[in-house]
Amino acid sequence: MITIETPDGTAEALLVTPSEGDGPWPGVLLLMDVFGVRPYLEEMARRVASWGYVVLVPNVFYRDGSVAELLPQGPQDTPQERAAYFSVAKPRIARLTSEKAVPDLRAYLEVLESRTEVRPGPVGVVGYCMGARLAMRAAGERPDLVAACAGFHGGQLVTDAPDSPHLALAHATAEFCFGHADHDRSMPPAQVRALGEALAAHGLTATNEVYPGAPHGFTMADTEAYHEEATERHYAALRELLDRTLRPGN
Repeated sequence: MITIETPDGTAEALLVTPSEGDGPWPGVLLLMDVFGVRPYLEEMARRVASWGYVVLVPNVFYRDGSVAELLPQGPQDTPQERAAYFSVAKPRIARLTSEKAVPDLRAYLEVLESRTEVRPGPVGVVGYCMGARLAMRAAGERPDLVAACAGFHGGQLVTDAPDSPHLALAHATAEFCFGHADHDRSMPPAQVRALGEALAAHGLTATNEVYPGAPHGFTMADTEAYHEEATERHYAALRELLDRTLRPGN
């Protein structure tokens, strides 16, 4: 665990490096879902790191508490338990406005590119649930640095708000990969189509797919939403994206 200084305070972050091989390695910023930085998210980061990447996982809710303070206080393996925790965490999402999130993202990316473990050059960002929105903002904020951007079971990626996440695409140059949950009320078919249209309008290389049968939150094995087939599909898509954009020819 390391700490990152932001304009609004200090954020804890996991920094995970490959267990084999010699660095430096390309960097990846992994942006959490609503359940926060926890053991399962560390497992996910370690899997990405095993492909040959340094993975930084910040506590984006640092204004509301430490990693330990924000951990769910019990299992999330029933719809009722998951809904109960979300009702507590939902105000944190609302408080993390784009005005607050963008300076944070700059700080996270600056720390990632400054680490001696990280190879100079482009980095990737990947976000889950609300983290997908943050990943899009990061790609638009640092087009000079972010070459790969992925979002899985993201919600409200295209809205009518003046700071809708999809508007960041106008400034991005990354290659994008989106894997959407099936029948997701937070990302209905019309939004998926609108996202695809926005990606095409800005001439961005992208995949924008719905994973059949996969519920919102499908990658999270510590919740009742876990869907193994969709999760493995997401890992394959993410690895292909990162390898293609961050380490062509290694």
